[in-house]
Amino acid sequence: MRIGPRNDYTVSNIITCDGHKLPWSNEIRYLGTYIVQSRQFKCSLDYAKNSFFRSLNAIFGKIGRNASEEVILELIRSKCIPILMYGLECFALTNSDLKSLDFAVNRFLMKLFRSNNTEIIAECRRYFQFNLPSELIEKRKLNSKKTITDVF
Repeated sequence: MRIGPRNDYTVSNIITCDGHKLPWSNEIRYLGTYIVQSRQFKCSLDYAKNSFFRSLNAIFGKIGRNASEEVILELIRSKCIPILMYGLECFALTNSDLKSLDFAVNRFLMKLFRSNNTEIIAECRRYFQFNLPSELIEKRKLNSKKTITDVF
């Protein structure tokens, strides 16, 4: 896999000592994150969102509508959001990446609160103090900058 301005140029295969060819790939998995071939260092959010929805459905399938919204949101906050956010601090996420992550969370909230109205969902998030991934990433960046300046 190649990352950089010439990432899409074809290059010759790498041959190992015993004569086997190493295949070129468009993405690799490293420490649970998927790095994709691009002009810049970039990750694929598809696997994170799939894992997020898988964990959401597992929790929601077990407890269904029997638990209160507070309990469900706390389970989601503690179990599913970390799956979605894993390793994203090391990537420079674009606005479309952040909107994609926010959309995944908002879709679940629309299912939970049985509403497609974004204003109602935003009000529910404020009431339950449930932050979107873009807000959490911004807080993490501010905290890391604060920690770095405190050390030096």
